[in-house]
Amino acid sequence: MRRRALLGACAAVCAGVGAARGAVPLELRGALSQGGLVFARAPAGAAARLDGRGLRVGADGRFAFGFGRDHAAEAELEIALQDGARETRLLAVARRSYDIQRIEGLPPRMVEPSEADMARIKADNAAIAAARGLDTPQAWWDTQWIWPVIGRISGVYGSQRILNGQPRRPHFGVDVAMPTGTPVVAPAPGVVSLAAADMYFTGGTLIIDHGHGVSSLYAHLSALDVAPGRRVARGERIGAVGATGRVTGAHLHWGMTWRSVHVDPGLVVPPMPG
Repeated sequence: MRRRALLGACAAVCAGVGAARGAVPLELRGALSQGGLVFARAPAGAAARLDGRGLRVGADGRFAFGFGRDHAAEAELEIALQDGARETRLLAVARRSYDIQRIEGLPPRMVEPSEADMARIKADNAAIAAARGLDTPQAWWDTQWIWPVIGRISGVYGSQRILNGQPRRPHFGVDVAMPTGTPVVAPAPGVVSLAAADMYFTGGTLIIDHGHGVSSLYAHLSALDVAPGRRVARGERIGAVGATGRVTGAHLHWGMTWRSVHVDPGLVVPPMPG
């Protein structure tokens, strides 16, 4: 938690120093670290690129970008203003260490899906990718985020699970263990882009589009209270904790992406109460 606060402070301080030196005015809020999601603001009408890739920038200069789990130690942020001024900033991206989790005793079918299961998994993945692939112009992400559920954190971003002795892809989210039926709320405003009651891995699954390629995912839900296309407010109930899909107990899996980049939800909210 201390590291998170220091990283957030560094982002603000670095932006302030750049402006003081007469550089392009730029505000950065968020963790400049692997898994970090950064909320930024440049002068109105600016254009921006990260590591050579164009970013969506609102007419008022707001934009967002993120760093993956294993992003390199540096990122290149380019800003171009309407008057022709340009600036390139090299951002130091802090490295993180990750936990390794071992889970034994899972049914073989859940570790090595059958051919029929694989077809279902591919369809699920395609639906999730389509929902996460939205790049709407609204900046609903620009707010103070809250936890979707309060409880014990049982899984962290970036950890890697070894299931029945077989390494799997890293865990891209935060797990909060709470009893089935515990309400889940939207941590920020947005529009529901996916609501599926029974996906193979994630069970009851919701995705909210927060604009500019920022989306959040809620998995293993026992109830889904909103449908695709529904505009939700921060704090509004969207579902309930469950134990659906591939799980060992009731909990909420909360994931976030910026475009196709998995970022750490735990870095956009205050420390978990208690």
